[in-house]
Amino acid sequence: MGGDPARRDPQARLDEAVALAQALPGLEVAGADVVALREARPGTLFGPGKVDEIGARVAAGEIGLVLVDGPVTPVQQRNLERAWKAKLLDRTGLILEIFADRAATREGVLQVELAALSYQRTRLVRAWTHLERQRGGLGFVGGPGETQIEADRRALDEAIVRLRRQLDKVQKTRTLHRAARAKVPFPVVALVGYTNAGKSTLFNRLTGAEVMAEDMLFATLDPTMRGVELATGAKVILSDTVGFISELPTQLVAAFRATLEEVLEADLILHVRDVSHPESAAQAEDVEAILHDLGVADETPRLELWNKVDRLDAEARAAADAIAARRDDVLLMSAATGEGVAEVVAAITEALDGAREDAVLELAFADGRKRAWLHENRVVTDERQTEDGWRITVRWAPRQRDAFHRL
Repeated sequence: MGGDPARRDPQARLDEAVALAQALPGLEVAGADVVALREARPGTLFGPGKVDEIGARVAAGEIGLVLVDGPVTPVQQRNLERAWKAKLLDRTGLILEIFADRAATREGVLQVELAALSYQRTRLVRAWTHLERQRGGLGFVGGPGETQIEADRRALDEAIVRLRRQLDKVQKTRTLHRAARAKVPFPVVALVGYTNAGKSTLFNRLTGAEVMAEDMLFATLDPTMRGVELATGAKVILSDTVGFISELPTQLVAAFRATLEEVLEADLILHVRDVSHPESAAQAEDVEAILHDLGVADETPRLELWNKVDRLDAEARAAADAIAARRDDVLLMSAATGEGVAEVVAAITEALDGAREDAVLELAFADGRKRAWLHENRVVTDERQTEDGWRITVRWAPRQRDAFHRL
């Protein structure tokens, strides 16, 4: 999902795969290579010569885990593990492991469990005893999952049904929280971007929050939300989300759709891009494709924040400056140094103000609560008393208008 992997530079894909591996605690990367495949062998993925060559390296280096950055069928996995006498993890399995390690909230944990079980159910040769684990990890790498067992389909189905029930309860609770938040009709500004683009660092700059911000893929999993007061005095809710990535497993996208609800409801989307990355354009396409797949409306206003400009050489910086000068929706910045952050805040303010509309309301004296609400939310631009009450002119966002009419 999220783009054609064939268009990516093999070395850039390998670098990303290594970064993924390093995002999992306890793994030490002993080596990484691009293997050219003319055709995938149904039983072993690689040809016999390559299987033997990799097997010799695994044995010589006493390697315990081999990662393949792509899909591996259950049969291929079983045969390669037997040949190499080592565990094997494909891209989906690795991403699930990382998500399991990063999940912090109850919903995040349940969503990872559900995604992992859906993945397991299609494989049957994998263990599902990770359900009994006490903390982090799904058992693919070690622990109870080391033993290869025939999964009991009925037990898996029962576990999936049980998890979905639990997830429904958690989501209903969060729906109530969201409804409560809608009564405080602050605009929602969602930070999205390819993983490791610098969203959490920018979030910290804008909010002062102690959100985990590391040079590591998937450093953020569960959305973090904070209230921020802009220079105008207007308040917004800023939402930091998990980084997107190409070929995100479909069962994981489905499981995490609820986690990204704040993006679906956002009044403004900030697409943070690492412009110093050689694959920045392809990463941006992946982000847009995933937003589309999630059902984010094309008409939702968005700004592109070209981050890490401090890492660009003079020629690349000049080219970026030229593009930003032509496009109103592109801002250059560095979350690490603070360059351009003030301009980002100004652009957020302008974008949200641009979505506002004027209205004249006639309120009776009995509508004191509604009048107070309008003043509390700083939307009143003019107010005059009439014989029956007040004539109030307001300037508000659609979210505020809808919330007022629900009072």
